[in-house]
Amino acid sequence: MNTEIDFGKMGGLVPAIIQDADTAKVLMLGFMNREAYEKTMETGKVTFYSRTRQRLWTKGEESGNFLHLVSVSVDCDRDTLLIQAHPEGPVCHTGTDTCWGEVNERPVLFLQELQDFIRARHAEMPEGSYTTSLFRSGVNKMAQKVGEEAVETVIEACNGTDERLIYESADLMYHLIVLLTSKGYGIDDIARELKVRHGAGWKKH
Repeated sequence: MNTEIDFGKMGGLVPAIIQDADTAKVLMLGFMNREAYEKTMETGKVTFYSRTRQRLWTKGEESGNFLHLVSVSVDCDRDTLLIQAHPEGPVCHTGTDTCWGEVNERPVLFLQELQDFIRARHAEMPEGSYTTSLFRSGVNKMAQKVGEEAVETVIEACNGTDERLIYESADLMYHLIVLLTSKGYGIDDIARELKVRHGAGWKKH
């Protein structure tokens, strides 16, 4: 694909869709000319061309809520940009996370961050780390720990509080990811299996 940006179709401007690099939430839409694009690439802070002010405008230059550049993709017609960024504070001038009033939060994505952290521990095995001690204890001990946490989760579900149920479920999830990592697998493998099961033709083994 030709990735050269076509600034000529709209009189020197191209739409720039801003997406949170972590949550994939669309944050806002702005416009860039070539100079704004080049400044964005140079500074790492997303910069637009303001059609009302008739000048370059770096998002956050007044509020401090910068958009820190992660990546830029050009669409198939070479006249629209998809920019992934890390927002520093609310994006909209009204104080909301996005210009559509949405909350920019997807806590479930932390599971991937946790998986990456546990894999790093498995690779580096730093001293003094609880995760390292689990890996060094061996598969049998790790599996036993998962079993213990599963029992505690069941107990809280049947006779405990909602707060303790969530607490023990978090312990169970963490130790399960550690066990999977030790076997060369991860939460992505679980997600793929669940996706297969969700299909209409799936039958239990």
